[in-house]
Amino acid sequence: MSRIGKIARRTFLFGAVAVAGGAAFGAWYVTRPAPNPLKPGEGEASLNAFVLIDGEGVTLVAPRAEMGQGTMTTWAALIAEEMDLAWEDVRVIHGPPAQAYYNSALMGEGQTHKGYDASAFQHSLGEMMGIMGKVFSMQVTGGSTAMKDGYERMRVTGAAAREMLKTAAAKRLNVGVVELRTENGAVIAPDGTSIPYTDLAAEAAEVEPPRIELRERSEWRLLGTSLPRVDMLGKSTGTAQFGIDTRLPGMRFAAVRRSPTRGGMKSYDAFEAGRMPGVEKVVDLGDGLAVIATNTWLAQQAVDAIEVEWDPAPYPESTEAMVAAVEAAFDTEPDSVLRDDGNPDRLPAGATAVEAEYRVPFLAHATMEPMNATAWFDGQHLRLWCGNQGPTFLRDACAAGAGVDPSEVEVNVTLMGGGFGRRGEFDYAVVATKVAKAMPGTPVNVTWSREEDMTHDYYRPPAIARITGAVADGAPVAFDARVASPSIAAQALKRWVGFAPGGPDKGIVDGIYNQPYGIPNYRIAGHKADVVPPLGFWRSVGASFNGFFHECFMDELAVAAGADPLEMRLKLTRDEWLPAFYALEAVRDMSGWTGKTEEGVGRGLAMVYSFGTPTAMVIEVRDVDGAVRLTDAWIAADPGVALDPSIIEAQLTGAMAYGLSAAIGEEITFAGGVVDQKNFPDYEPLRMAQMPRTQVTILENQERLNGIGEVGTPPAAPALANALFDLTGKRVRELPLNKAFDFYT
Repeated sequence: MSRIGKIARRTFLFGAVAVAGGAAFGAWYVTRPAPNPLKPGEGEASLNAFVLIDGEGVTLVAPRAEMGQGTMTTWAALIAEEMDLAWEDVRVIHGPPAQAYYNSALMGEGQTHKGYDASAFQHSLGEMMGIMGKVFSMQVTGGSTAMKDGYERMRVTGAAAREMLKTAAAKRLNVGVVELRTENGAVIAPDGTSIPYTDLAAEAAEVEPPRIELRERSEWRLLGTSLPRVDMLGKSTGTAQFGIDTRLPGMRFAAVRRSPTRGGMKSYDAFEAGRMPGVEKVVDLGDGLAVIATNTWLAQQAVDAIEVEWDPAPYPESTEAMVAAVEAAFDTEPDSVLRDDGNPDRLPAGATAVEAEYRVPFLAHATMEPMNATAWFDGQHLRLWCGNQGPTFLRDACAAGAGVDPSEVEVNVTLMGGGFGRRGEFDYAVVATKVAKAMPGTPVNVTWSREEDMTHDYYRPPAIARITGAVADGAPVAFDARVASPSIAAQALKRWVGFAPGGPDKGIVDGIYNQPYGIPNYRIAGHKADVVPPLGFWRSVGASFNGFFHECFMDELAVAAGADPLEMRLKLTRDEWLPAFYALEAVRDMSGWTGKTEEGVGRGLAMVYSFGTPTAMVIEVRDVDGAVRLTDAWIAADPGVALDPSIIEAQLTGAMAYGLSAAIGEEITFAGGVVDQKNFPDYEPLRMAQMPRTQVTILENQERLNGIGEVGTPPAAPALANALFDLTGKRVRELPLNKAFDFYT
């Protein structure tokens, strides 16, 4: 939008847009509001960065990425609830990269207390730490924090905007503000006069934002209900625009081929490829090549035809060598001991010891929409279109790639066909920037092949757990685990903000040190492994493997104690933390758990606390002519506040499917420094016929709202592994499980 000469003190967008909310209100306001990223044009003004009003209705700005998880819908509902908007009239867009859209909840997740035992002071400290998100412009979608970030912040935003509009109406009508009410995007006077918000925007621009009180839950109209998703129509009709769908006048298309060893190029010969029909340019990227052509298929054929000699990998060349580095970490001093209760080394007389080692492999994100970005560079100004989870970081990285100031970069965040942490990176956009720089003035759509995507991921690292425990009198009395894995945060944060934080790496032990079980002797140590292939955040991060380690060993303890796995967990959680106890009760009741299964049937249980939410899961499997078929799954989770039950159910189900995919058949391996898996036949996700019937129960026993987008993944693998033990008597401690079992397809 163009600039105007005069912007009101609380700039309020009118005409094309009107903006309200943001960092000016609420307990999370610490210093002063971040600058408003919107640039009002003639006849426009902006209150701040989150609510847009024009003559046809209200548009809400959602700065968290929409990758299928329903974030834009619920984020908008938080504002619309307090603004008294009719849901059918609400429009939603993604905000541009800007400090104002920082994630106020993400930094607080770095605290190393258990989470479920956090005091009011620790919660307040987490909120104060959130301001660092503004300092680093952390406009990030991740860590299951979108709703924690927006829950109070956006409701306050909506309420403040509502009261400003009412104040403007009161001045116009010469009545008291308390005499006015709001309904369906209009202010209503005592005599029935209705003034639409669009007619009040200019006057509201002069109003100082008032102090407000949020409505009680009993007054909610939108929140707590299953709303029609704002992205539903476009995705159902095929009109939704993902990054890969971007089309611009005069566009060209490019395919890339980068070093499979993550090194550089020794030499290449692109002479013949450059002569292929439709090819317009071959671009040297330094660590690979791109071909620009008249369509993607031609570009891909040409780049694949180029003869290239690659440099060797800068990391161990085989999976075995990398796993050996993880094993070696056990011989080093612990990076962390975040739980150390009692004395696991001194056990009661007569206790029975239990030992086990568990292993998980590298994993790829494998998003359905491969990495892609469209870039348009005119020599000074860079425009980008792509799905991404961190637009401020992406903007700055692409500015450096283009050699321009970040203010000269425009980032248009599109819908994305999956992210799972992969689109928190920005390498694909930097590649597109370099390609567009080679053809100034022409927009170029750069699409990675599936093979390029799979072999150039930022992988979930391997991990190993060595656990000893003991049982006595039918119950666990000790749980002593050591977990070794590389640090994801050390790599990712260095890419994001330029440095890696010091101190213990919580991510290595997250999902195992902080489980709400009342075992008297409980110690968890994390060992940081020195393994250097590119690593990144993968859905549920450390909990993705630690949930498997913890909950499989809990079942081994139950077997050793002669206890029912569910009844044992109920006893251990009842006095430790009731929300976990209630989640276990819910899956017991849903599944009709008796602790006994008929011949040919197995049931497994897992309960993992992650991202503030206890999630319990029971999976049932059956033997079908020698193959294992997953028949049913029951999930109970307690996020504290169920803002949209249908979205929560979809997230729990989808996250479970993601976890089952990894549990059954997914693994990344290396040979000669190159990833072996190239496409879905090599890295096979869960098939439709393998998906179990699923029932979900949503609980609200927690005082505060917590995460939901990732919490269904950690319990999936252990629940399945425990079900397989119940079915076959075979205990498998390494993923993927298809190495030991044949699964129905």
